[in-house]
Amino acid sequence: MKLTLRFLFLLLLFSANNSWSQDNNVTQKYFTIPIVKQKSFVSLVRLTINATSKDSLNNYLHQLKVSTKGSTNPSEILSIKAYCNTDSNYLSEEKMLQAAFFSSSTKSNADTLQLNGNLRLNPHTNFIWVGVVLKPSAEIGNKIELSVINAEINNHTILVPFQKIMQPSRIATAVRIFMQDNVHTSRIPGIATAKNGDLLATFDARYNAGRDLQGDIDIALCRSVDKGNTWLPLQKVIDMGTWGGLPEKFNGVSDAAILVDDKTGVIFIAGLWMHGLLDDNGKWIDGLTDTSKVWNHQWRNKGSQPGLEPNQTAQFLLVKSIDNGKTWSAPVNITKMCKKEEWWLYAPAPGRGFTLNNGILVFPTQGRDKEGKPFSNITYSKDGGKTWETSEPASNDSTNECAGVQLSDGTIMLNMRTIANKGLVGVGNGRTVVTTADLGKTWKVHPTSRSALPEPVCMASLYKHQYLKNGKKQSVLLFVNPNSTFSRNHITLKASFDDGNTWPADKYILLDELGGAGYSCVTSVDNDTIGIIYEGSQAQLILQKINLKQITE
Repeated sequence: MKLTLRFLFLLLLFSANNSWSQDNNVTQKYFTIPIVKQKSFVSLVRLTINATSKDSLNNYLHQLKVSTKGSTNPSEILSIKAYCNTDSNYLSEEKMLQAAFFSSSTKSNADTLQLNGNLRLNPHTNFIWVGVVLKPSAEIGNKIELSVINAEINNHTILVPFQKIMQPSRIATAVRIFMQDNVHTSRIPGIATAKNGDLLATFDARYNAGRDLQGDIDIALCRSVDKGNTWLPLQKVIDMGTWGGLPEKFNGVSDAAILVDDKTGVIFIAGLWMHGLLDDNGKWIDGLTDTSKVWNHQWRNKGSQPGLEPNQTAQFLLVKSIDNGKTWSAPVNITKMCKKEEWWLYAPAPGRGFTLNNGILVFPTQGRDKEGKPFSNITYSKDGGKTWETSEPASNDSTNECAGVQLSDGTIMLNMRTIANKGLVGVGNGRTVVTTADLGKTWKVHPTSRSALPEPVCMASLYKHQYLKNGKKQSVLLFVNPNSTFSRNHITLKASFDDGNTWPADKYILLDELGGAGYSCVTSVDNDTIGIIYEGSQAQLILQKINLKQITE
């Protein structure tokens, strides 16, 4: 009798510890993010296992079955891994160190993989992060789709509700990462394609901190000779050193814009140089040294003022290359050539410039007027960059960072970051868009202004990709920014086939749904490929490539 009772007790205990109650549930969420090749692991799926019933104290996860169906080339995946923690926020590399490693994968067939382990689940909510490790040969631009088919818990197979992947993740490369080359932060990307096909990526090399000017900042460049797959070592292209006897931290250069002359192949890079420091009242600060802690910024208070000299106002510098970016000239200062003396600031708009059909070179630019109010405009050269002229402000709105293109009718479109959008969620939030037919003497508000393209008040990129299809020249306008009215996330590529009059939602391509600094720039890698460099969630500067067919078809 005693043996029978003991047997029944053990049977009940075993059954309780191996049950999976209907009160518990398993769900999954897919994250659309760049799968950066340089990272050891990238999480794509968050599996949520709620084990909240009374019999959930001894639940064990033994197996996950994962599908890679929909991926461009599943063989590019070296392995699939899973980590477990109790934090619903995205699993960063730092959090991986505190998370329980579940298992490596074993292949079961071409697009289904099985992960085996013996993980004791928390009696409440568990987050299983499933992601990939790529082979070094993985091709940038290829898609990876990952979903969990089922989970085996306490020897019970639990089907996981399928989540349709609306926007898959793409393989990408990190152009810059934190502390690379002893640079604390690489920010403010620009990108262009040289005449020989090399990609040229410009950025702020912020050596000591992530903040904006003033600081020890140079304009830097990385070149790629293999269409963005790898990048050559950093080049300093504008470095003002200890000019004027002041430390480098008081001779910073920032906000690069790059422009390739389509006719000659000459490349220009613009940057904003800030010498010394003006206080909040606009007065020069004497006696600055390496140990000085004071800080100001050209857009903050009176950090840049009327005048033309370096101790009065921030300076507009240009360098050029005649060998596809291998070497660069000494800086040329065009401040006195272009700036109105009463303006508080005249500066490049970060990103890139463009060449008009008639050969005129155009940089989108920005500044602060005689009252300190921000504005956007253009700066152009009719003689191949020997001399430059500056237009009138483009809008009565308070705008600054801007991007431009030439439309099919020959007019220039300028798309501008708009201060009034800050805190404006929903209707009324939108980029300011204007056009000019006379190089900025006069401007006309575009029908899409303040309505078609929302923003969280952030730099954005506008670019015209021209290509041949069946022997005929065609073009498409491309726009990239955080597709949000309140946060710098959901970095999205949009396309317009009618000169920016419409931006069809079915052509949106989500690049990165998570947060980042949000700046971007676009170039034509070749006839059939678009390259986007941006500040995203998985590295400081990321390059993604998109096949043109994914945009046009």
